[in-house]
Amino acid sequence: MNKVGIRQLSLYVAWLVSVIATLGSLYFSEIRGFVPCELCWYQRILMYPLSLILGIATFQNDWSVKKYVLPLAVIGWSISLFHYLEQKVPGFADIKPCANGVPCSAEYINWSGFITIPFLALIAFTLIIILMLLIKPSKNNQK
Repeated sequence: MNKVGIRQLSLYVAWLVSVIATLGSLYFSEIRGFVPCELCWYQRILMYPLSLILGIATFQNDWSVKKYVLPLAVIGWSISLFHYLEQKVPGFADIKPCANGVPCSAEYINWSGFITIPFLALIAFTLIIILMLLIKPSKNNQK
């Protein structure tokens, strides 16, 4: 596969990951009735625009979108990691307890003893970061 094919595939898969993450979060809150905690809202704020930004970039073959997507994904990844550690590591919850509503240490799901909603977000942000890093600009076209 040539460089253009790899870049296009990486962009498309990153968009697909962001759409699945967005729809998954909406499924958990709107269908399953799980009320998002404060950190979940921050992760949503960073993931939802990625669906739109990556979707437009995918259909425009705009590989320069990486400079906009990476900061959002890295910040989202950091929040997801902190949130996951708050759920799984004793003592982390004491660092910054959520002020109102659902506590951020609550686990609505716990599949196989380690897969929680913040873990799913962490995986989605990780995949998007990796896929963006696979997009290398061409020498004649700095997109």
